[in-house]
Amino acid sequence: MAFVVAVAQQKGGAGKSTVAANLAAALAGEGYRVALLDIDPQASLARWHGERLKQGGKARPLSFEASAGWRVPATLDRLRGAHDVVILDTPPHAETEAKVAIRGADLVLMPLQPSPADLWASEATLKLAKEERRRVAAVLNRAPAQGKMKAGILAALDRQGVPVLDQAIGNRVQFANAFLDGLAVTEAAPKSPAAAEMRAVAAEILAMTKKA
Repeated sequence: MAFVVAVAQQKGGAGKSTVAANLAAALAGEGYRVALLDIDPQASLARWHGERLKQGGKARPLSFEASAGWRVPATLDRLRGAHDVVILDTPPHAETEAKVAIRGADLVLMPLQPSPADLWASEATLKLAKEERRRVAAVLNRAPAQGKMKAGILAALDRQGVPVLDQAIGNRVQFANAFLDGLAVTEAAPKSPAAAEMRAVAAEILAMTKKA
């Protein structure tokens, strides 16, 4: 039975789709059976996957589906039975689909940039996860190596009792370049610092699956 990760954050532009795609590909690169489920009406992952199909051997095999509304639970149940990990890209608002995704998840992974706006927007996601009694972990995205803002956001999350992945994801152009071609950084630039970051994030997620 698959470990389900819902990538969720109320604020648009936090990088949910990029994180979901890169995490899925990094896990697939380690030999896991991975499915991506896009329930975001913006359908960024659907477009990414369309480009991915053109890449042939450059892209690691992974399953992809898009779903919405009442179909989401049944789609998730089907994918859960045939994969090791299922990753959901959720809408940027606390809509029905986001609630359903969080309800069906083993882990809510919450990307946020080190900014007050992202921190404040995360409150709605944390509220949903608490209501559904789901485990949460934040991951800093597009983060500088250091700085007062980053330190302040980490301190605020700590005060709220929100666990944060040890590995942050930097603000690196390789992510956008790879995404445009339907690839992940671990595929397009496997020796880059961006790829190393995603492999470290994937390793932390895998460690969580063993504790589930």
